[in-house]
Amino acid sequence: MEKILQRKLVDLVAENHIRASVLYYFGVRYYDYKGETLAEVCKKHGLREETLINALDLIADGSPTTLAQIKRFPVDLVIEYLKHAHYLFVKKRLPYIGQLIEGLTEVNERYEVLSRDLKSIFPLFVEDFVEHMYEEEDTLFSYVRDMSAFIKGEKSGSDLIFSMEKFSIKEFALDNEMHENEMDGFRQFTNGYSYSADADLQIKVLFSELQRFEADLKIHAKVEDEVLLPKALQLERQVKLRFHDLSKLN
Repeated sequence: MEKILQRKLVDLVAENHIRASVLYYFGVRYYDYKGETLAEVCKKHGLREETLINALDLIADGSPTTLAQIKRFPVDLVIEYLKHAHYLFVKKRLPYIGQLIEGLTEVNERYEVLSRDLKSIFPLFVEDFVEHMYEEEDTLFSYVRDMSAFIKGEKSGSDLIFSMEKFSIKEFALDNEMHENEMDGFRQFTNGYSYSADADLQIKVLFSELQRFEADLKIHAKVEDEVLLPKALQLERQVKLRFHDLSKLN
């Protein structure tokens, strides 16, 4: 433990770029401490050395849930899984990336224009992204939950009939497909997240995090496209059959 405590923060991040995100969650922006060791930073922030070292070593919080496992979830649990992902994107991942971009103050001259452009473009991306996340929760997630509640006998069908008339799962799927390409611009902008050998550590960490964020978005989209939407369509068919059976009784 003593050995890692005497290492400089920037060296630890250079060794594994994801460590920058761990430090951020502890309230430490690594680029503010270019000459300090981990021990010095812990002392400045009042952090427990052992706790931070364990977090840096762990990096990932356990093994990820697989798509096969999620497919076995009931639809309500799938929605909770996706809502939790939304929370992490909006409250943690995007603010962290924003901090990395704001931290691009002294960079190699070949990245100066990119740095300025990212500072202008990223807030607009965040605004559109967050709006899409919340719209998804207010429309699709709410609609699916109402259908599930109706099938389980927990909700009447009067309001649901109106929702079914104005909401189309297939149209939502097409619109969602457009949003799945939201990171295309950043990929092109950063030349596929590739950087030169003399790039600053801040650029390397930022590109690594943008690439990681895009990979997580693709997994998120896969859960929606291959799990939630098929379950929603199946649920919609069940609801229509239930309405048909009820109409014959009247």
